[in-house]
Amino acid sequence: MEPPALPEGLKRKATTIVEEEGIGFSLFKPQLWHYVEAKCPSGTVPIRRTTESDLLRAEKISHYGKKKHRPFYPPQTPLIHSSLNENGHQHAISYVEGDRYYGAKAVINVWSPSIEVPNEFSLSQLWVLAGSFEGDLNSIEAGWQVSPDLYGDNNTRLFTYWTSDAYQATGCYNLLCSGFVQISDQIALGATISPVSNYDDKQFDIDILIWKDPRAGNWWMSFGQNCVLGYWPAALFSSLADAATMVEWGGEVVNSEPGNRHTSTQMGSGHFPSEGFGRASYFSNLQIVDANNNLQSPGNLNTYSENSGCYDVEDGYNSEWGYYFYYGGPGYNERCP
Repeated sequence: MEPPALPEGLKRKATTIVEEEGIGFSLFKPQLWHYVEAKCPSGTVPIRRTTESDLLRAEKISHYGKKKHRPFYPPQTPLIHSSLNENGHQHAISYVEGDRYYGAKAVINVWSPSIEVPNEFSLSQLWVLAGSFEGDLNSIEAGWQVSPDLYGDNNTRLFTYWTSDAYQATGCYNLLCSGFVQISDQIALGATISPVSNYDDKQFDIDILIWKDPRAGNWWMSFGQNCVLGYWPAALFSSLADAATMVEWGGEVVNSEPGNRHTSTQMGSGHFPSEGFGRASYFSNLQIVDANNNLQSPGNLNTYSENSGCYDVEDGYNSEWGYYFYYGGPGYNERCP
């Protein structure tokens, strides 16, 4: 299927701020598989191979490639706070709600956070959401993640996810089930992103845009400056058949409390937002897509983290990055026992 027109108003972060900081800045480089000069034959797309060891790491074959949790939803009652803490997932995010959203975009700084326990993960992504957690939640997600349980290593990888029933039966990561339709032969979902950022050194980031085709109703994804990766067919969704009611950007980790203490699994760079550029991870150029297929500043941004002593978030705005935020942290420390 030919992709629809990209939304109007695409904005790319300039390098002025970076030069003022005196730290080198680089745009996204190829995925690791590109270094072997691999190329897909005409009419095909790259698909990460599923191995026997991948399947054996799953609790059940039916669980392979599926999330075991719910994403963050702004807490309205103490009960929701309690349920979030019980499932072990912690977030540091920025979000908008209360309007109709037809897509979202961000520039995401790429790092390689350390994971303490193999069944934990650390990810940085955007969520496009509609529905409720009573069973009809629709979610489209994309970003980067480190997940030893899913991939068998600690590499930073590009990923997508979707669900139409609050993660109960539908949806999966990447191309591990029917759903997302890939059209690009340039980028592989689940493949390693290389290189990644280093502390006080060169910084690397990726552009991700998700938007709804105003005519056909499919939800499309663009990666980088001009690579339309593929789409989620409109028929997959109920609540997202019209528009999203919430957009989130940020980080998430699993805290399995090894040794009856907080995990030391890192979020983002593993450093707190107060350390700033080149040290803390960031999202920049936050934008949403309106009903006229135009990219707009989000406005009325909120931030949230369950425990700022473990992982925190600090937002801001300037003429170069637009709306942005730094986020993340080390997990276990004296402020996060």
